[in-house]
Amino acid sequence: MAKILEIEFKGGRKSIFANPQEFPFTLGDQVIVQAEKGEDMGVVINMGSLVDKRAGNQELPQVIRKPGKKDLARKDENTRLEEEAFEDCLKRIEEHGLDMKLVDVEYQFDRNKTTFYFTSENRVDFRALVRDLARKYHTRIELRQIGVRDEAKRIGGVGVCGRSLCCSTFLREFEPVVTQLAKDQNLALNPTKLSGCCGRLMCCLRYEEDFYNTMTKKFPPLETKIRTDRGTARLVKTDIFSETGTVVYESGEQERFTLERLNEFLSRKQDKKRQEKKKRHEQKRQHTKSRHGKPDSGNVPQQKSSDNAPNRQGEEKQEQKQGTSDKRRRGRRRYKKNRSRQKPGKPQTTNEGQTKQ
Repeated sequence: MAKILEIEFKGGRKSIFANPQEFPFTLGDQVIVQAEKGEDMGVVINMGSLVDKRAGNQELPQVIRKPGKKDLARKDENTRLEEEAFEDCLKRIEEHGLDMKLVDVEYQFDRNKTTFYFTSENRVDFRALVRDLARKYHTRIELRQIGVRDEAKRIGGVGVCGRSLCCSTFLREFEPVVTQLAKDQNLALNPTKLSGCCGRLMCCLRYEEDFYNTMTKKFPPLETKIRTDRGTARLVKTDIFSETGTVVYESGEQERFTLERLNEFLSRKQDKKRQEKKKRHEQKRQHTKSRHGKPDSGNVPQQKSSDNAPNRQGEEKQEQKQGTSDKRRRGRRRYKKNRSRQKPGKPQTTNEGQTKQ
């Protein structure tokens, strides 16, 4: 039995709870847990090692019990009271002239607390409204301001794709969405087409980014020159869903190829480049041989002897040693000659054989 559970409440509010009594739960089961000064009811959405790791060693609120028939009936009654409180709060907001939009009302399971969610572009002084609601319902009242994305998540709706909103169905947390994601996915930067029901950039731009990056890497970059059977063309468009690419020739005519066919054209081009590079290298090698006066042996490979290399090295060292010895002998002669000139009183013999004193 799982000892730690992740519970989700109305509006996507989530928290982690301990299950010390080890009640048998499965995903989707309803459960009554400890809440702030009371009890609340939620749904089990996660359990296992990942939840245990996220919980760590912190002290957690506990699961109280599984709901019975009376608990489920009370939950339905709370839903009806939330609808009545929503209508009543709308009238009071209008009476006080507050610049705010009421989004939702949530009753705690034991009705010890009622939360009113609203949106507003500015700060709102709702102290008088809170006092009126407290006198009306005789319970703890909380007004919480949320963003437009949270509003769409609580209310729900249908997106431009024809499906239910991602935030209200399976997205657990909001991530930042920027226009660069639309550029990476080759979408037109039209705000009306990129915005969701909340007026912000659609969440699908974020969680589909990894898929687009993976598929885009399979295609060559745009403007890549591709040599087809009809001539040279440029890649101008790719379709990752049908895995096709569109090329345009110099004449302006377009043609579509599959990804497999495009890769085949590119492999031909790469093979041709490798052959040309190999040919240039061979020509350079032949030119180097001819400059050094070495005969061309043709295509017959020369056998490398392990004894020739040391012999050549020994000859080179011998030549260097001989040259060094010659330099030393010439240096000694010049030194002796200079010394003989510097000694006084010593007769020097001229070329004519005469002696100078």
